[in-house]
Amino acid sequence: MAASDAREAVDTAEAALNSDPRVGLRAVAALRRLTERLEVLQVDSARAQGWSWDEIGAALGVSRQAVHKKHARR
Repeated sequence: MAASDAREAVDTAEAALNSDPRVGLRAVAALRRLTERLEVLQVDSARAQGWSWDEIGAALGVSRQAVHKKHARR
């Protein structure tokens, strides 16, 4: 993630606190998409470094079965 991407993520997180629900909800949806992309990147990195599904699940706070089901098919 480049510095400009990080700044955009911070700006989006701040927008999620906006008092206008239209702005806040759009920001929440954008953060959800960003979180999913980051999870894929980190799971791929962990697997490439030899992490087990058990270790990845523990780091994400989910079961190994859940993380395997979500990411093993890619």
